[in-house]
Amino acid sequence: MVAQMYSVIVPNSPDIPGEGKPRRSILCPEKLVENYPSVKTGTTIKTLHDNFLEGVLRAEGGHFIGHRPIVDGVPQGYVWESYAQVNDRVTNFGAGLSHLGLAPKQNFGIFSINRPEWTMSELAGYMYNYVTVPLYDTLGFSAIEYIVNQTEMQIIIASPDKASIILAMKFNLPSVKTLVIMGEVDNALEAEAQDLNFNIISWSDVERRGLERPVKAIHPTEDDIATICYTSGTTGTPKGVILTHKNFVATVGSFHMLARHGKFFLPSNTDCHISYLPLAHVFERVCQAIMISGSTRVGFYQGDTLKLLDDVAVLQPTIFVSVPRLFNRIYDKVMAGVKAKGGLAAFLFNRAFSAKKASLEKGIVEHTLWDRLVFGTIRARLGGKVKHIVSASAPISPDVVDFLRICFSADFYEGYGQTEQAAGLSVSYRDDMISGQVGPPQLCAEVKLRDIPSMNYTSQDKPYPRGEIMIRGTSVFKGYYNAPEQTAETLSADGWASTGDVGMWDAQGRLVLIDRVKNIFKLAQGEYIAPEKIEAILAKHHFVAQVFVYGHSLEASLVGVVVPDAEMLKLWANENGLGDKSFEELCAQPLVRTTLLGELGAFGRENDLKGFEILKNIHVTHEQFSVENDLLTPTFKLKRHIAKGKYSAEIEKMYE
Repeated sequence: MVAQMYSVIVPNSPDIPGEGKPRRSILCPEKLVENYPSVKTGTTIKTLHDNFLEGVLRAEGGHFIGHRPIVDGVPQGYVWESYAQVNDRVTNFGAGLSHLGLAPKQNFGIFSINRPEWTMSELAGYMYNYVTVPLYDTLGFSAIEYIVNQTEMQIIIASPDKASIILAMKFNLPSVKTLVIMGEVDNALEAEAQDLNFNIISWSDVERRGLERPVKAIHPTEDDIATICYTSGTTGTPKGVILTHKNFVATVGSFHMLARHGKFFLPSNTDCHISYLPLAHVFERVCQAIMISGSTRVGFYQGDTLKLLDDVAVLQPTIFVSVPRLFNRIYDKVMAGVKAKGGLAAFLFNRAFSAKKASLEKGIVEHTLWDRLVFGTIRARLGGKVKHIVSASAPISPDVVDFLRICFSADFYEGYGQTEQAAGLSVSYRDDMISGQVGPPQLCAEVKLRDIPSMNYTSQDKPYPRGEIMIRGTSVFKGYYNAPEQTAETLSADGWASTGDVGMWDAQGRLVLIDRVKNIFKLAQGEYIAPEKIEAILAKHHFVAQVFVYGHSLEASLVGVVVPDAEMLKLWANENGLGDKSFEELCAQPLVRTTLLGELGAFGRENDLKGFEILKNIHVTHEQFSVENDLLTPTFKLKRHIAKGKYSAEIEKMYE
């Protein structure tokens, strides 16, 4: 039987030395997607404002935005506003911004964690053709200062806690004239603003001004800028990625066409999405644009990721979009629990798991008996109603993908993209149960691989071509804001953008991610190391919460920094006479280090790591890698250069 192909070489593409030929999805070999047709009116959706109006029409009065009010410190049930109500509020708020002096095509800032006002502020920007510029303090104050001053923003919409940060920096932000506060403006904040001779106004007051004095909106065109989205990056000054309405709508339109071909799901007004991944980043904003296009409900988390699963239990989403870090934790907890129970419970789980895994090869993710008898309690961890799971931002282990399909009886999709393509580079297809790949190019993009001779990756490699992933298409950005040199480094004159990621085409024309160009390093004996691959494997061990793999080019072996799973370590300690120790004390115990090192060595070999990929020494720490301590980006990617600096003394000691 001939294997199904997922992508094809672009017809009449030229031979270019050092590059492979570009490929497109087999669903669009001739023409890339630019937009999509309205289900309600038949007109063409070309802007994000059109996209919102489509959601309003399709909702037919249904719910849109939900949040959990906090009363005396206790979160309540979700309170909802309809698409029609939000449309009115957005119209009024956009008019109110006009009265504050904001003109079409001018930049304004949004500085807050995810909450209803964030989304409504952005939708107002789309309606009135303002340009949104998200801010986030995890970049550091110097980066906020850089972004605000480079974009010359005069208005920043912020939550009260973030407004205090702006006020503290006021003398370094000469362009900022007005702070719009989400929620209540307390007396202390107002007094601080008055002392600085600073205009401060509540979000609801801006909305009321617009209601009292309507302003006719000047809607954007597809080529107008929708946002300048600054990349968090891992080094240097943040870069402002210029994304147009067309860039976003091309990505949304690609998903619409995939859904028409049965390769993806199209959300509807019966679906629900939980918004907790940072709206300051393009991934969650594209997710919301897709949800809006299908008039889906969007419920916001209460603002604390440690309480996310509490919110999920109340909201019961049908769509769950997250990052591998969270899915790995769920996998670890379930597998460790099964092992701890043992006996009949472990026997039933393993039998059910094996039966469903065999069914995956036939494209079946549901089983009448096992889903009810064994996997019901696991499904309840994500609210019990999840039908679609999407993972992105970093590679996810094939074992974890199979686990998610089996235990949650849900369709699973792995997406791949970057800010520079409005998150629209590739995605795996619904009927494709092969894990470890991120599908063919999105229908709005074509992709080719460029040779990396220094790493022995070439587009002529056999059996599978390898190289740096390059993308061109309707979702690709227009350049970096006021940074022509950086733009030229990434974007060629003929529209090809370099991603910095290393990829491979598999036998069926799907992309497989190998690593980042900058993350790959060579050991003293000449072996290339892809640390993210090793970390993804080791992170599945039940003892491991987080791991950082490092190798020095003058050394022949790898070392690592490991944050143990506190719960699992405590169970181990109780069995090994250390039950009286705290988590911090346990991490300092030599026996813990030697036990972990041995466990990870055996686990690595079981998972086909080569000898030079096995950690030869580790440092155990109780301190989690987090956004707050600057070891993770806001999208939870490890900042390797920061981690290397923080643990430099420990690394040196490990090599000794």
